[in-house]
Amino acid sequence: MSTEHAGSLPPEEVERITTDLIGALKTVYDPEIPVDIYELGLIYKVDLDDNRNLTIDMTLTAPGCPVAGEMPGWVENAVRAVEGIQDVTVNMVFDPPWSAEMMSEEAQVALNWW
Repeated sequence: MSTEHAGSLPPEEVERITTDLIGALKTVYDPEIPVDIYELGLIYKVDLDDNRNLTIDMTLTAPGCPVAGEMPGWVENAVRAVEGIQDVTVNMVFDPPWSAEMMSEEAQVALNWW
């Protein structure tokens, strides 16, 4: 995941929001895999603007995922709880396609993919 912010918010505030965002994202799980979407590598990009609006680019483990229509809403609801966020837009992207190599080491261990 890349987090981008090149604006006037104080760096310590951006750091706090980033930490809180990661915590919020880790509460959302792929229903078919018992690992959160952050550790799975499904969050590609997070942009925070000076007005505290958040844009998230995410993907799914497979384009035909049965919760494709619901997952963006789950992510939006989770990150809206982060203090200081004004608005949230979640974009579903499939480029690059997700692969198991995008998972964190923690996720790979949890799934015995070593």
